Amino acid sequence: MADIKTLKDIANRLRVYSIESTTAAKSGHPTSCMSAADIMAVLFHHEMKYDVKVPRGANNDRFILSKGHAAPVLYAAWHVAGHPGITHDDLLQLRKMGHPLEGHPTPRLDFVDVATGSLGQGLSVAAGMAYTGKFFDKSDYRVYCMLGDGESAEGSVWEAASFAGHYKLNNLVCIVDVNRLGQSDPAALQHDMESYKKRFESFGWEAAVVDGHDIAAIVAAFEKARASDKPFGLLAKTFKGFAYDNVAEGIADQMNWHGKPLGDRGAEIIEKIKATTNMEAFIAPPAPAGKLSENTPAQVTLSSAPAYKADDKVATRVAYGTALKKLGESCDRVVAMDGDTKNSTFAITFQKEFPERFVECFIAEQNLVGVAIGCGCRKRTIPFASTFSAFFSRAYDQIRMGAISQANIKLVGSHAGVSIGEDGPSQMALEDLAMFRAIPTATVLYPSDPVSMERAVELAANTEGIVFIRSSRPALPLIYSDMNEKFEVGKGKVVKSSDSDKAVLVGAGITLAEAVKAYETLKAEGTNVRVVDIFSVKPIDQQLLIDSANAAGKKVITVEDHYRNGGIGSAVAEALSEEAGITVKILGVTEIPASGPSAVLIDQHGISAAKIVAAVKKSLA
Repeated sequence: MADIKTLKDIANRLRVYSIESTTAAKSGHPTSCMSAADIMAVLFHHEMKYDVKVPRGANNDRFILSKGHAAPVLYAAWHVAGHPGITHDDLLQLRKMGHPLEGHPTPRLDFVDVATGSLGQGLSVAAGMAYTGKFFDKSDYRVYCMLGDGESAEGSVWEAASFAGHYKLNNLVCIVDVNRLGQSDPAALQHDMESYKKRFESFGWEAAVVDGHDIAAIVAAFEKARASDKPFGLLAKTFKGFAYDNVAEGIADQMNWHGKPLGDRGAEIIEKIKATTNMEAFIAPPAPAGKLSENTPAQVTLSSAPAYKADDKVATRVAYGTALKKLGESCDRVVAMDGDTKNSTFAITFQKEFPERFVECFIAEQNLVGVAIGCGCRKRTIPFASTFSAFFSRAYDQIRMGAISQANIKLVGSHAGVSIGEDGPSQMALEDLAMFRAIPTATVLYPSDPVSMERAVELAANTEGIVFIRSSRPALPLIYSDMNEKFEVGKGKVVKSSDSDKAVLVGAGITLAEAVKAYETLKAEGTNVRVVDIFSVKPIDQQLLIDSANAAGKKVITVEDHYRNGGIGSAVAEALSEEAGITVKILGVTEIPASGPSAVLIDQHGISAAKIVAAVKKSLA
């Protein structure tokens, strides 16, 4: 039986602390916290089952505050619940340099699974967590996600809603704090609660409209959610800046208070709230009942070494599927997801072997990445997400936020560059290396044959954080004949060399194969060059590049099936920028391509063996 009076007092404590912390910070979003306070009180002291001393425990219910600007009420909730590391004094350090209570939540705090604040992303992550709980962990923990009404305009919200409805994630509750007001204008639907309800229902959810300031109604709605066989939308009609007994008159439900501390009004409102509130009110959070063990996967290895013959030609995208299946055989926490391209990325190879560990995310790349982030939270799985590399650009903000979230996800992009041929420029990834290189914590691997691809997938599984692997569509010849060839993150390889090399050719993927052809042509004409497989684009093997350049006339020519900006050439030039006398010539795509045969496009855009030979001769002239 819910203790309504105590829950109401807890909600008032959350309001007070939110006002106090934002006043001390002289910035923040107290009114967005005040609208959510009643829901947060019920969630943290009646509905959610969790161990406050082990916030990321495997059996705990999960909570994501998608409306991350309401961070002060989240911090206050954990303080009131008894988190040993969050004191009242800590709340007053909100937004201070060096303090973990930042303006928006990040996983620097042990009770935050993912960073939020770039709006519209929380529900996808929550859906990934809920999918993991229902289908991978097969546990009874539940997942709660609070959205603001403004962010419900984001398309990614409805990608997630569609996913959750399709998979009937009845362990997922999406709370929408419909406080009517946005930052600079009222939200589009304002308090049209029936439209919100119809939208969620149209995606296969059960939904209920409640008064978000009626504690008993909120409790009843959560009970209804537990009984549902569908994901549940709790649509709370609230008022921005709300406090009971109209003590926030002139602020509640008024424009121009978004993102502003309450100033002198804050002290007045706090005094009035305290006058009717037990500021020691507390209800111990319900304990979790599950029996999952904490997951700390050991080294993950391929179940067998690569097995190719010297004359084999295999596309690296095909080798990706082979490697992923092998990882799945050796580790049951490896899972895969795709955006309806699995027969092109070859994630289908894994799906055929492990259908229960494959998640079809359909053509919704923002949700694909968000679900992967959610699946990887709390080390429950090692998620590999694949699609055409160009389509990851649609999810770039999710990837950017994934880095802030310390996400452990492996992203594999196929159909890179002009070499894909007739499909044309809309399908050609020509910006992806630049995109992923810009992510501070990302590892970027670019294998050039099936052996290096299998090892890249193995490395990715064992490398913490975001790893991007670029795969190619054309069948490529074997570069590495030793099936036990060792590859490392941050290390490249010299694949052709002599004692009289005149220049260094640096490539990866299709352009490494072209560089080897150029090497053979030049060698037959009496000119020796060194060929380097960059493999690890980030971190890059700087010492290998320096040593190779110094041994080969200080002339470096990079070749990439990518725009000239931000890719291999840029990475190599940056690595060599402080080395005296070394010149770097970058061969890459310089204009928007068109459809055509692969070989013709490679030559037309200046990255074929013939064009490499011409560039070497020009540099030596």
